[in-house]
Amino acid sequence: MSSVLATQPEPAPVAKVSQPKLTNTALLAGACAVLLLGPLAFGAVEPWSIFALEACAMLLLAVWASRQWIHRKLNVCDNVLYRPMVAFFALVLVQWVVGTTAYRYVTYSRLLLYAAYGMLAFVVTQTLRRSSQFELMAKLFTGYGAVVAAFAVVQGMAPNGKLYWIWVSEQGGAIYGPYVNRNHYAGLMEMLAPFPLVLAATRFTDGNRKIVVAGIAALMAASIFLSGSRGGMAAFVAQMLVLGVLLVRRREGSWKQPLMLGAFLAVVIGFLVWMGGNELTQRLISIHSGAREEINGGARFTIDRDCLRMLVKRPILGWGLGAFPIVYPEFRSFYTTFFVNQAHNDYLQLLVETGLAGFSIAVWFLVLVFRQAAGKLKDWTETASGAMTMAALLGCVGILVHSFLDFNLQIPANAALFYVLCAIAASAPLQESQRRRVLRRHSLIVQPNPETPAS
Repeated sequence: MSSVLATQPEPAPVAKVSQPKLTNTALLAGACAVLLLGPLAFGAVEPWSIFALEACAMLLLAVWASRQWIHRKLNVCDNVLYRPMVAFFALVLVQWVVGTTAYRYVTYSRLLLYAAYGMLAFVVTQTLRRSSQFELMAKLFTGYGAVVAAFAVVQGMAPNGKLYWIWVSEQGGAIYGPYVNRNHYAGLMEMLAPFPLVLAATRFTDGNRKIVVAGIAALMAASIFLSGSRGGMAAFVAQMLVLGVLLVRRREGSWKQPLMLGAFLAVVIGFLVWMGGNELTQRLISIHSGAREEINGGARFTIDRDCLRMLVKRPILGWGLGAFPIVYPEFRSFYTTFFVNQAHNDYLQLLVETGLAGFSIAVWFLVLVFRQAAGKLKDWTETASGAMTMAALLGCVGILVHSFLDFNLQIPANAALFYVLCAIAASAPLQESQRRRVLRRHSLIVQPNPETPAS
């Protein structure tokens, strides 16, 4: 009996599920859902949608913190942007506590909103650590962008002056897609379009998938022009210039990617000629005349000058975050029956509301973004980290150019996505799977060396 028992095989060990990785992916998916649902709620500009954005951000952070508590281990991935983010939060907190703001309530409200941006950026950077997660996020952004762009184009072909053909905008506006203002729709597409474009230019798609993904990118890019946003058009051109320069500077295969970029732009132009017609042509022609009108005394240029006068009065700490529309009537130098709620220039509005101190922190923030991103752009068509950084950086470039002409960063949905993209661009390199590393090494080995003469 004992001999029989001794010869019995031991039960095979049960495979354990990697719960932390599943939790990371779930948290990342939750953060992406918050970022992508915001634009559908008219840009998250209404009180209920702002509350939902803040509550979801706090919930995601609480889930991440509870996971750390359960595992009895604090696993935090550092990001250089945390320092300027904390510094800016402290500056606004001083405005609110000390009372240097012109309206404490609105500054407190904006403080909560910026805290929500920081929470989302923190959760994304703590959970986005593997190349497979980037691929999932890029495909999610691509599919979402295709649906929203297609809806916006169809809506532009058959408009009735209502959001989703249902809701009437009380304050009017140039409705396009889910936004009351076409410029803010263009800002969303500027941040999303680089993802399918980067997928099409890298090894993460192949065969017919490249054509499909490139077609989606062309649709999203064309919708920027069809929206009629002149700032969006300028921002997209700047993005393509940056991408073209980076492609030309690559040492290996320097002719293939620029050729693909040229073909992509040709498709976009062809789509615009087919869909845009005379209306788009007139809008493009109006860029020069519109800019000339503003310089000769238009409202935006006058607002810019008034902002500088406001800055002189409070140059260090500014008038308080979010206080621009409350203070501006005192400095307005022209007559209008409209309520000027934003400066239509995010840089000047930041100067007015947070002074030179806040503007310096913003410059520090952007310098860190570009410095950290530059170190990961080598071989960006081959690695997940490089592709992720390129997509995020191009999105940031688009908004930064557009911010000279509009106020995308005052729209919660667009601002949240922008800050998350900045955090992604400055984050640590991703962990590539063993399969991806083997495939990449194999592709490098079998690739012929152009300097080796044929036998």
